[in-house]
Amino acid sequence: MNRISKITIGALTLFGMVCCGTTTTSSKEEVTIVEKVENIKYGINIDNYKVESATIKSGETLGRILNNYGVSAVVIDRLDKQAMDIFPLRDIRSGNKYSIFYDVDSMQVKRASYLVYERNVVEYVRFGFDGDSTAIALGERPFEYKRQKRSATINTSLWGAIMAQDMPYSLAAELEEVYQWTVDFFGIQKGDNFTVIYDEKFIDDSVSVGIGRVWGAKFEHGGKEYYAVPFKQDGKVEYWEADGASLRKQMLKAPLKFSRISSKFSNARLHPIYKVYRPHHGVDYAAPSGTPVRAVADGTVTFKGWAGGGGNTLKIKHPGNLMTGYLHLRAFAKGIRSGSRVSQGDLIGYVGSTGASTGPHLDYRVWKGGVAINPLKIPQKPAVPIAKENLDKFEYVKVKVLAELNGDVKEEDKIMTVDSVVMPALVGEVAVVK
Repeated sequence: MNRISKITIGALTLFGMVCCGTTTTSSKEEVTIVEKVENIKYGINIDNYKVESATIKSGETLGRILNNYGVSAVVIDRLDKQAMDIFPLRDIRSGNKYSIFYDVDSMQVKRASYLVYERNVVEYVRFGFDGDSTAIALGERPFEYKRQKRSATINTSLWGAIMAQDMPYSLAAELEEVYQWTVDFFGIQKGDNFTVIYDEKFIDDSVSVGIGRVWGAKFEHGGKEYYAVPFKQDGKVEYWEADGASLRKQMLKAPLKFSRISSKFSNARLHPIYKVYRPHHGVDYAAPSGTPVRAVADGTVTFKGWAGGGGNTLKIKHPGNLMTGYLHLRAFAKGIRSGSRVSQGDLIGYVGSTGASTGPHLDYRVWKGGVAINPLKIPQKPAVPIAKENLDKFEYVKVKVLAELNGDVKEEDKIMTVDSVVMPALVGEVAVVK
């Protein structure tokens, strides 16, 4: 591939004339310069090879493919051994794409120099061949970030709204991560809505491969607006409400994701097995067996074991005289035992149907001072707010974020969008990136 550029010369021509003893003044003229630009893909200059691409067929092996391109069985065996600790050849899957970069020798035989196997739309494995030598390298296709600002109104669920608006699926998980202490995603109401600013990753300027940082969000839930403003404090970027309070609270809204409430806290619920009315002092989350269950707050495990109708049960004691319980677990997470410390968000077990249960679900319970309370109505205390010495810097960031969320702003007034370059205001320098 060639790149053509033009430069204007005048002084250079004059300099040349002076050197040659000529004093005639030169007029400016354009000179065309042809520069050689390498056409690189997968780290290979593809202008140097012929290229054939295809899809791995069911039952097809790398050895069978390479045999058609002059790679011997001895070299393939060497490649198999070399790949064992990098990317085992047995991990190659049918349906994935590959490309062969080859030359044709004087006998018109194809000789492979590289085979590139695409693990997914981003990651690839490059196998190189040079005589009897082989080389293996893992790589990622280059991508670029594009700033996005999107809004949606929820009719059924957050995921449904994001799918309906053709937004990246990973955005739903990211929003749930940001608002996991504040928004009750199991109590989403029709008409709830959100606006979010984020970086979306694209390959070849058109293929979306996920998202980068969320640069701000506004979530309207039950008639109340919840803002999320990114700011770095104590060496970590977290999300904060518009008044500087942390979105992070003492307890998570729920101990698991991607499920639904099948039964709420009640003093008189008809038991599905015993067919009698009795108190159900917990919230049941229906979820597939094996769904991860996480600790809602920092604490110490006080009970791990079988609890009759509750099946496999965990109980964790937390500050503020609070205790949480997790019933009907299929299994406990590795390392969880009575007396062990857990942090908010730690994996503690997996949804199951042990004990008196009609199907996979988590029975989640909370006690305060030994008295059962409704897990959906726990007063939430925020974490440490913005420090006084950071208030001016936070205010600067907040104004930028809210202006962009609530209207159109000039490009020079937007917060920085490139994830690889930290926004100066987030690290304590008040500056506008243009």
